[in-house]
Formats: sequence, C-alpha cells, structure tokens
Amino acid sequence: MKFLSSGTAARAASLVLLLLAWEIAATAAHSRSLPAPHAVFAFIAREATGGDLVSNIAITLARVVVSFLVAMALGCAIGVALGRSRKLDTAFDTWVIVLLNTPALVITVLCYIWLGLTEAAAVLAVALNKIPTVAVLMREGARALSPELDEMASAFRLSSLDRLRHVVIPQLQPHIAGAARSGLALVWKIVLVVELLGRPNGVGYAISVYFQLFDVTAVLGYSLAFMAVMLAIEYGMLQPYEAYVRRWRLTAH
Repeated sequence: MKFLSSGTAARAASLVLLLLAWEIAATAAHSRSLPAPHAVFAFIAREATGGDLVSNIAITLARVVVSFLVAMALGCAIGVALGRSRKLDTAFDTWVIVLLNTPALVITVLCYIWLGLTEAAAVLAVALNKIPTVAVLMREGARALSPELDEMASAFRLSSLDRLRHVVIPQLQPHIAGAARSGLALVWKIVLVVELLGRPNGVGYAISVYFQLFDVTAVLGYSLAFMAVMLAIEYGMLQPYEAYVRRWRLTAH
C-alpha cells in the first residue's frame, strides 16, 4: 500500500511539474499557437457542457473498442497458429512483415478507396494496422509454450477445448496482456487518423475541423480529453489485468 501511495504521489507531482512547465512556456511565448493550460481546460469544460465533446469521444471510443477487439481476436489466432506450426510460419512470415511495415496512412487510404468512406472501411483500416503487431507478440508467446504441459495434456487425454482453456491460454495470458496494452496505445492513435481522413464525426474529425480554423486550444482540448479516457482505461483495466495474469511471479518470490 505504501508503494502504491508513493507511486501515485510521484505521478501526481510529475503531472503538476509538467503543467507548470507548460504554463511557463505559454506565458513566455504569449502566442495563440501555445495556449496556457487553463485556457485548454476551460475549452474542455465549455465543449463538454454545451458542445460535441462527449458525443465525439463516445463515437471514437466505440470505434476504438470494435477495432481493438477485432485486431486482438484475429491477431491472437494468427500468432498462435504461426507459433505452433513451423510450416505456417515459413509460409506466412513475409505477409506479417509486409503488413507490419506498411504505413498506417497507406492502409487507411486503400481501405477507403476499396470500400468507400464507410464505417466498415474505418474499422478494417485500424484492425489491419494492429493485427500484425499482435500476431508477432503472440507468435513468440506460442513458441515459448511448455512442451511438458503439452505432454501432460496428451497423457490425460484432454480435449482440444480443455487443452486450450487449461493449458494454452493460461500460458499465453501475459503475452495477451502485453499485446493489449501496446495495442490500445496504437489503435486509438490510428482511429484519430482514420477519422481525420474519412469520417464525419469523432475526435479525429473534430481535430481536423479546428486545425483548419487554426484553433490550437480546441485541438489540444480534444486531444487531452480523449487521452484522459485512454489513460483511465489503461490504469483502470489493462494494468490491473496484466498484474493479475503475472501474479504467479510475485507469489513465486
């Protein structure tokens, strides 16, 4: 508990220091290009009560959740398959590398050209950008599966479903947690790009509108508001889940 309290205090102090540095820089610059923190927070309050901030965040968050779940499901399945089969890995490793190194902007533009400016194209573009990353992480996890546990499962004649539930997934959970944490940070950034290019709503769309108006206060306000939502998910859900799946390391010590 003392460790958690000290860690929280350190983060809070670091945040205060960042805001102070921002305030000093904004005061020294005295420019619309670098608004002060209080101006940005005032915009967030106004937009949340009388503007479209809440609805835009909800729309973007829905796209993040759907894209994230699709990418995690397909990426985990592909990664485990590649990690468990040398033939599949040899055949499709190049595919994964090509997707992994294709710029997000290119994938987004192609999806919009092929499928039109639709919601399906937006979700597919985000998922395709994340799937290869998940697949690579899960492939390494699948390669590290214990052969002794596989032999035990065979000796006890576990069904495929029981083997997956009781042998494979528990070993892969730390890798799933790592892929989820890195994936969320990547997905929400790509969603904003996808919205900026071809969606009529969402945080990315709002940022593109205010960019055209050269309203830096609004751009920072929307960015910080959605970043706060993502940090809440990170600290409130993903980090506790990762700590839970890695709890055996703490008990082992």
